[in-house]
Amino acid sequence: MDLFEKCKTFYDDPAGGQRYGYPITPRAAQAAGVFPYFIPIEHAEGTEVFIHGKKYIMIGSNNYVGLTNHPKVKEAAIEAVKKFGTSCTGSRFLNGTLDLHIELEERLAKYVGMEAALVFSTGFQVNLGTIPAIMDKDDIIITDKEVHASIIDGVRMAKVLKSVQIRTYKHNDPADLEAILKSLPAEPAKLVIVDGVFSMGGDIAKLPELIPICRKYGARFMSDDAHAIGVLGGGRGTGWHFGLQKDVDLVMGTFSKSLASVGGFIAGPKEAVHFIQMFARPFMFSASLPPSNVATVLACLDVLEKEPERVERVNQIAARVRSELRGMGYNIGRTETPIIPIIIGDMMDALNAWKILFEAGIYTNVALPPSVPDQMSLLRTSYMATHTDEQVDRVLGVFKKVKDLVHVRG
Repeated sequence: MDLFEKCKTFYDDPAGGQRYGYPITPRAAQAAGVFPYFIPIEHAEGTEVFIHGKKYIMIGSNNYVGLTNHPKVKEAAIEAVKKFGTSCTGSRFLNGTLDLHIELEERLAKYVGMEAALVFSTGFQVNLGTIPAIMDKDDIIITDKEVHASIIDGVRMAKVLKSVQIRTYKHNDPADLEAILKSLPAEPAKLVIVDGVFSMGGDIAKLPELIPICRKYGARFMSDDAHAIGVLGGGRGTGWHFGLQKDVDLVMGTFSKSLASVGGFIAGPKEAVHFIQMFARPFMFSASLPPSNVATVLACLDVLEKEPERVERVNQIAARVRSELRGMGYNIGRTETPIIPIIIGDMMDALNAWKILFEAGIYTNVALPPSVPDQMSLLRTSYMATHTDEQVDRVLGVFKKVKDLVHVRG
């Protein structure tokens, strides 16, 4: 078969779509108005967006503390472009390190309570680079079953490049983690990796139970705080949320959520961070983060430190929405954060539920397998500190109105 034949059948042929786990082809989904991806937004004001001239309330963004339109943040990006231009046009190893990068790394390390930090050009690259770099042959990585795709791919890369061993434990189940660690030999180095806040379910990793188990069996502990920075621990992450920041060995974070930019970082002991700096291939062979993005993150840190009420506000809104959605009978799982899933189950039911809300002026996201387990398709809603009470009222009013039209898995 020609290499591209599968592409055509996936797009056009129902059998081709089913081959890859989709009950409907992209062309058919577009014709039915249930294709929820790649929708071009014409104008965005944070909590509201415009599509084809129609206004939607945005509850599908990771802009948790609402900084993408903050005047000081936008001005910092503009000033950086004026001073440094639009790109560094080189990797950090060569001509791509600015004094801004160093300043940001120092600020991030201090913010999350670590000795050092290293900035990558995307959040995905952090995990894709850090995990293989820090591991050696026959070392063992143990992850929660529901970690982010970037961790999964970083672990796969470590297996290919370093022949590491891989284990997974049941989602957020400390007892299962202990059973695995107990069964392993003492000698190989071990790294346990979790999402601090799980990106689809919105639940929080059980650090008070997981970290003592890691210490008991001599394993290092890494928390991916992509969705925890700006949300938990006064904005500083999962370790701070539990008062365990000194017991987390490595913290990963991204700039594309609460920090209103793009990029990411790894933070930890200075020797470990320096080692990663010298051996993480996605860091070594990628152009460095552009100056405007670096300046944006620095400005966001300034705002978060001066306006802690933003973190309080987003969690207050989330608590209200969780309570009212549960009261309406929606299945929102075990979320404890501003990520609030509406668990539907069937893939087509989830696509139809998205359409119902979209037509009502509510912009949300659909998560389908493999980003969620089979028969766990869901609407992924998320909330911002800048949502007004009136906007939240409107969102909840729509959810109440369409409840009987949305097939919710109990």
